Amino acid sequence: MTYLNSSYFFDYNDTTIDVLLKKSLTNDLSSKEKAIRLYTLVRDGWKYDPYSINLSKENYRSSTIVQKSTGNCVEKSILLISLLRGAGIPARLHLGKVKNHIAVERLTEKFGSNELTPHGMVNALLDDKWLKMSPAFNKSLCEKFNVEPLEFDGNNSSYLQQYNNSGSLFMEYTDDYGYFEDVPLDFMKKNIEEHYPHIFKTKKGKTEFKL
Repeated sequence: MTYLNSSYFFDYNDTTIDVLLKKSLTNDLSSKEKAIRLYTLVRDGWKYDPYSINLSKENYRSSTIVQKSTGNCVEKSILLISLLRGAGIPARLHLGKVKNHIAVERLTEKFGSNELTPHGMVNALLDDKWLKMSPAFNKSLCEKFNVEPLEFDGNNSSYLQQYNNSGSLFMEYTDDYGYFEDVPLDFMKKNIEEHYPHIFKTKKGKTEFKL
């Protein structure tokens, strides 16, 4: 199946990913149990950092991401997809646009907007059903902002924290770009440049990323 393939980005055959899989999973686990364990591992094992963006191709390899301690939503989704595929669970990248409503001051200062795009999440095939999951927000970050951490039970989609624990609007999806077999880096670069033109500069007729 296509969504089980390794690729330049989903390089689960790399030693770093293989070691993590062997360390995290046992053969007696069901596919659902494996998916739950890997989801929680990525959610909490890498702190969410939306402010660090590197558009180099190398940066979006799961073998690169796994060696860091933080990651943005797309990077963490790529890592989870690679681990899921390495565990024999079909998975794909799903991109969209979200609007944050809590703790948006730094986002607005950095990006000129409280919208984040492209926002990454994961689709995984379990019991012949594609389920959505978002490993972006680690548990400690959720506790800091009084938001219930997203749990994944292997039976239902879990990808949107719409409200915080006080009932205030936290996040909403404002656009859906669909799912992708591999990482659509050219699409992502174009999307970022269109939404945040001020974080690019033109030098000798060439557009360069300057964050």
